[in-house]
Amino acid sequence: MTRWLTKDEQDSWLALAGVMLRLNTALDQQLQRDSGLTHFEYLCLAMLSAEPEWTTTMSELARTVNASPSRLSHVVRKLEDRGWVARSPAAHSRRVTVVRLTQEGYDVLADAAPGHVGTVASLVFDGLCGEDVERLRELMGHVLQRLAASGLDRPE
Repeated sequence: MTRWLTKDEQDSWLALAGVMLRLNTALDQQLQRDSGLTHFEYLCLAMLSAEPEWTTTMSELARTVNASPSRLSHVVRKLEDRGWVARSPAAHSRRVTVVRLTQEGYDVLADAAPGHVGTVASLVFDGLCGEDVERLRELMGHVLQRLAASGLDRPE
């Protein structure tokens, strides 16, 4: 038998769906306007900047940014053409590709970060108290755990 959503669940779901559909668009627009980056490109650069020596494997970066290998390869190729990342075979296996953030890529990320963080703060956190922020983290953590347990959260 189908478990239908209650009225409160449906209202909450529609609010969450609205955020999922519109937030990435808003972040894309701000980053494109101010930095010439897509949100996904920014995310790739940011995740690389958090890695030791700004370097990781393509497969690990794909997992981190939740992208299919083909999508990530396409975006990394564009970033590489701009001189913002560099790819090379891994020292331990020529079948593994390593991607490294270049200094120029880091500089682009550093220039884009204040506007991006300001937009995130404005759209998501302004007007929330500390308890609201903590509750949001808990709720999103719950959803992320459910997604991971389902196995449906990875692109093909």
